[in-house]
Amino acid sequence: MSKEGLPRKEANVLRGHEGAVLAARFNRNGEYCLSCGKDRTIRLWNPHRGIHIKTYKSHGREVRDVHVTPDNSKLCSCGGDRQVFYWDVATGRVIRKFRGHDSEVNAVKFNEYASVVVSAGYDRSVRAWDCRSHSTEPIQIIDTFSDSVMSVCLTNTEIIAGSVDGTVRTFDIRIGREISDNLGQPVNCISLSNDGNCVLASCLDSTIRLLDRSSGEQLQEYKGHTCKSFKMDCCLTNTDAHVTGGSEDGFIYFWDLVDASVVSSFRAHVSVVTSVSYHPKENCMITASVDGSIRVWTS
Repeated sequence: MSKEGLPRKEANVLRGHEGAVLAARFNRNGEYCLSCGKDRTIRLWNPHRGIHIKTYKSHGREVRDVHVTPDNSKLCSCGGDRQVFYWDVATGRVIRKFRGHDSEVNAVKFNEYASVVVSAGYDRSVRAWDCRSHSTEPIQIIDTFSDSVMSVCLTNTEIIAGSVDGTVRTFDIRIGREISDNLGQPVNCISLSNDGNCVLASCLDSTIRLLDRSSGEQLQEYKGHTCKSFKMDCCLTNTDAHVTGGSEDGFIYFWDLVDASVVSSFRAHVSVVTSVSYHPKENCMITASVDGSIRVWTS
């Protein structure tokens, strides 16, 4: 895909959050998206038609992350109130609150079967929770980090997490093995390539690093944006041909995966871009910002 195929045309602006939007995520098939923010709410949208569908309110503090199950029936969320919320999408009811983190919770993800939620916290731990059990205790705690855990990704057998301590750690759940890759800079977001072979890590030295998952070798680094004090997403496009991420000056950047050149950059927001999410199939992405808006971009 050439630069011409990359999204940079504004298709819709989703407004409704009061204050900073901290995350915006497409669902599995890209038909809907979820957002969350400083106003303590989670919102469900049809981004392609620019329509707000539902608001979810129960958090007592800012909501930092949200994730929806593959079948769109449940969602999980986390934030400043130290709890992981497990919701019914249709009714808007909170099914369960998982308590155990000693401080703010930065990130949440469902596993592939939507049976487990994994959360990453400011308390230097990653915790796994069983959605099917009535217990509110975690089924697993990983506390080998030496600083806040900012971001988490899951495969069928592994939990991968990025921390301010400068590491990306991979835990093989089946055999209980941990592999740690030290990047030497605080990691504030990680994401997996679509082929599962690489992990992208956004660091607070305004550099995004690409790591080979099997060897831990750094394959490439991407620069030009500003990322020094905010948690900001990064991800690969759906073809794995380009890396994309936001910047503290409101710009969006696209880099060529292989040679790391900036192939496209444009001002998307008037303030810090906190979140980017790329459509699973189409040349479309959503971005969210401290400016309170979510923007939908097409090619």
